[in-house]
Amino acid sequence: MIGRIVEVADDSRHLSLYRGFMIVQDTNGARPELGRIPLDDIAAVIANAHGLSYTNNLLVALAERGAPLVLCAANHNAVGMLLPISGNFEQAKRIEAQIAASQPTHKRMWAAVVRAKLEQQGAALKAVGAPHAPLTALAAKVKSGDPENLEAQGARRYWGLLFGEAFRRDREAEGLNAMLNYGYTVMRSATARAVIAAGLHPSIGLHHSHDNNAMRLVDDLMEPFRPLIDLKVWALQRDGKVEVTPGTKRALVLTLYEDMQTASGLTPVMVCMQKLATSLAQVYLGEKSKVELPIAGLAGCLLPALPEVSQDD
Repeated sequence: MIGRIVEVADDSRHLSLYRGFMIVQDTNGARPELGRIPLDDIAAVIANAHGLSYTNNLLVALAERGAPLVLCAANHNAVGMLLPISGNFEQAKRIEAQIAASQPTHKRMWAAVVRAKLEQQGAALKAVGAPHAPLTALAAKVKSGDPENLEAQGARRYWGLLFGEAFRRDREAEGLNAMLNYGYTVMRSATARAVIAAGLHPSIGLHHSHDNNAMRLVDDLMEPFRPLIDLKVWALQRDGKVEVTPGTKRALVLTLYEDMQTASGLTPVMVCMQKLATSLAQVYLGEKSKVELPIAGLAGCLLPALPEVSQDD
């Protein structure tokens, strides 16, 4: 089931559990109830405000359902995430296989991820009418483990082609960079849920290796999906929306529910993430030889339809 991404972005809010619902209350005055969401409908909760409080019962219920609670800093980057310690009935078996996987297997899987990312970046450039041949050419050259670091070479060309030569990717900057931060935070939470549901350990990555990163595998597997956020930010900018607002955040969250082209037809992004994580577990177990990645250049390269964003947003 495709769940809902729920963001709490207003201060003075209290989140609690009541009969299978997440209750949102205002902490001011008589503490009125502002809304309730069925827990079984929630894919992730993004805490993107100061002054929030939660009950332990709610956090336990979210963890039991595999729904991450994501904690955001002021620049909309995720700085923490509450995840369950079990997510699949074969979790121990799959993590053992993940740990035992050979270096050549990791390198082969990483090459597939990098190739898919470059192809998706090329599709995004093609969709906006920018030169895409440099990215698709790099994708065809990716070797096991990406020893030439074609992923980084692609990024250096990609940002200037998509947003103009003056653009610099800066996680601490405002404007388009803050929108990218927020979109990636949403995508990271959905990828984390897929990894846990597949019975894999998020810290055992294919390529990312920073000692202080507990989400290495999550950051690896979300790479082919980042260009979807980039494309949505480009489209928002085209329509004059260049700041993080309630309206632009809604548009970025909706990216997870849009369709990508796969070998089995059009598939929602969140389902593609689940298929990728599950297929990686099957590779580790020796049940498959390659991971399931979306196909670029077909339906997935079309400009996303944007929801109405009011002037008050």
